Amino acid sequence: MTLKIGWIGCGVHATQMLLPQLVRHDVEIVALCDIDGNRLQSAGRQFGVQTLTNKAEDLINTPGIDAVGMAVGPDQHLAFGKMALERGLPVFMEKPPSGSAAGARELLAASEKSGKPLLVGFMKRYSAGNKIAANIVRSGQFGSVLGLTGYYMTAPGYFVGNVDYTGFFLHHCVHYMDLVSFLVSPVSKLTARKVEKEPGKVLFHINFDFECGAIGTVAMGTIQSRGAPVERLELMGDHQRIEVDNVIEVRWNRNPPFKVDDPQASLVDGVDSLTWKPNFTAAANEDPKGYHSLLADVIPALQGKQTPAPTIADGVIAMERLETLRRELDL
Repeated sequence: MTLKIGWIGCGVHATQMLLPQLVRHDVEIVALCDIDGNRLQSAGRQFGVQTLTNKAEDLINTPGIDAVGMAVGPDQHLAFGKMALERGLPVFMEKPPSGSAAGARELLAASEKSGKPLLVGFMKRYSAGNKIAANIVRSGQFGSVLGLTGYYMTAPGYFVGNVDYTGFFLHHCVHYMDLVSFLVSPVSKLTARKVEKEPGKVLFHINFDFECGAIGTVAMGTIQSRGAPVERLELMGDHQRIEVDNVIEVRWNRNPPFKVDDPQASLVDGVDSLTWKPNFTAAANEDPKGYHSLLADVIPALQGKQTPAPTIADGVIAMERLETLRRELDL
């Protein structure tokens, strides 16, 4: 059955990343909301929606909608999410689910009270390379993950005129507060240290201890250009290693023999390295970032089915870790 969705927030991210992937699934966008009239009208034309409003409450009360989606600010996620849940509607929202861990806990309580799911847009779990890495680990062929290393950067232009790292933490760092456990296990301890070249230009290293016994280090900061790849992950096992570059290139290093002096040297299945990267020359509407795959789990979850889609319970964990990180860094 086609899911009828009312959507709040028609900014660039929603209209260029989320909604185009949403409508590839069996959904109908029946109402849109944005406080900017021009953006609202443009989104209405783009997605063929006639019911348009600048009030979130009016959208949530639109007759006939089955669920509410939103991509707005953290405070609006909290207010509108609670409003929709109180009306008995399931919700999908972009991260972060609130501006604070306390707000995320409020949303979790509202979801539990209403009996309706609240799904959160942690699409890094679904980014092509990360998904492949997780599936290799879960296959049993990799063995135990012993270590995780990586980096995830953005640029200082994010803070022009306002050196406040709040947005960086809420919209950027929160991804890895969720992703590390998806790839390894729950975090038992988090510590961090930083260097700040000047206001707005910060680099910090986060150390993770995992409940499974693994350790991890992730470098994050605002000192790299967004015009270059700014993301890399590595999972270390016993004589195996998975490397994910730029979310779209994967190398699974296993335990190959030395080949230089072997006249019978070849490539042997089961021991030699495997690599993958997407074919961008193909005329296919693939989404390596992960939004389409995320929504493939979100939509049936909004209809009451059990799926692996990230929930507000995951959002609470990520937000609590994020606040621990900020305390560690005093930022």
